Amino acid sequence: MDYVAPRWLPGGNLQTIWAALYARRFDGTAPVYRRERWNAPDGDFIDVDFIDAPLPGPRPLLVLFHGLEGSSRSHYAEAFAAFAADHGMAFAVPHFRGCSGELNLAPRAYHSGDYEEIGWILKRMRDQHRLRGGGPVLAAGVSLGGNALLRWACEAGDTARESVSAVASVCAPLDLAAGGEAIGRGFNKLVYTRMFLATMKPKAMAKLAQFPGLFDRDRLLAARDLYTFDDVFTAPLHGFRNTDDYWARGSSKPHLNQIRVPTLVVNALNDPFIPARSLPGPGEVGRHVTLWQPAHGGHVGFPLGLPPGHVRGMPERVGSWLQVHGGVLTDASTP
Repeated sequence: MDYVAPRWLPGGNLQTIWAALYARRFDGTAPVYRRERWNAPDGDFIDVDFIDAPLPGPRPLLVLFHGLEGSSRSHYAEAFAAFAADHGMAFAVPHFRGCSGELNLAPRAYHSGDYEEIGWILKRMRDQHRLRGGGPVLAAGVSLGGNALLRWACEAGDTARESVSAVASVCAPLDLAAGGEAIGRGFNKLVYTRMFLATMKPKAMAKLAQFPGLFDRDRLLAARDLYTFDDVFTAPLHGFRNTDDYWARGSSKPHLNQIRVPTLVVNALNDPFIPARSLPGPGEVGRHVTLWQPAHGGHVGFPLGLPPGHVRGMPERVGSWLQVHGGVLTDASTP
């Protein structure tokens, strides 16, 4: 696999921002989703957006876990949806709690190491897909969703194959502390952190209205970085002592040698969120893990073509790898 950025989009920040805001995600009309609401084991709910396979019979299902504050309408989700449709696959985007446009019911949200959530979603996805005709289940995760998916694969070990045939992460912050430090300084803090907090803070305040006294309101409103937000909200609501405990226990990097299902881990070396020095080398992962670390791409960018460009290339490469290593394609080559 290879990736070469267009000359007119130099640098990780341009490749990140342009891809998300302006590049084409699909040809023709936007994906049309069918939504299902699933009851969670704790009495809460999640919303899952589906696109059924274009033809009947046993078809592969591609499940995509979105990133921080993402959804089925994120640029990468619509690009993966187009890939799935072009290759005769069913497609699903489970929304993390609070990300589907409706506040969830429990005094919790979602986080980068939420492997138990990933586990029950994939088990139900597999069971439901079998009832609808079957075919391999392939799973991909983007950014936060990629790290959570990898954490699940690490924890599941040999049992992961009971739910999925292959997994892939794209631009996941494998070392949460390194990623948190990077996004908390300079340009990243001014642009990306501010963008995330603009939606995360109102959601947290709505959660406080649901459950008065859940956290320190004034400290959350004063938060200017994700470290503080996680310390006030994310960490304590999900059973961690503080941000440092959450970032340490939630990181997938220390556990990648425990994975026992075919796994692709994609990280661009110029990702503004994720320092290249924090990425694993071949000696830090098990034999089931393939690392792809292109020089360019930004954070979930990988734009291609003449202006305005498109973001179909990354889903094509990742999706094709999943098809081959998940037993969907017999040709052992990948783009």
